[in-house]
Amino acid sequence: MTLLGNHPAEILILLFLTITFLQSGIDKLTDWSGNVSFIKDHFKQSPLKNTVPLLVGTILVLEIVTGILMSIGIYQLASTGAKEVALLGIEFAGICLLFLLIGQRLAKDYVGAMSLAVYFTLTVFGVFLLHS
Repeated sequence: MTLLGNHPAEILILLFLTITFLQSGIDKLTDWSGNVSFIKDHFKQSPLKNTVPLLVGTILVLEIVTGILMSIGIYQLASTGAKEVALLGIEFAGICLLFLLIGQRLAKDYVGAMSLAVYFTLTVFGVFLLHS
């Protein structure tokens, strides 16, 4: 038996993404005004400039739900081999990343948009592993 059971690659990807999304969501919860202020400045020249609090709130909820689903998925994958919740969580991660990409592109932050490609590639690979 290995440390990560029968699904080590899937569990490591899920752990990485769970940490990423939960930390980001918790940061938004604990520093709401700082995040909204930073993002308002980031989007001041974009069509999204007047909807920043709504968008931050939407991403916050998605990130927390994503992290929780992937956490439950890790447990189920490790204990029973069930992949459904893990797959749902990682699909939510992909959707979150696409929303973030849209925002970065509209803000004309092409470097920020490009950095999301690393997370998205890992997410798609996780979907591939969990779906097969």
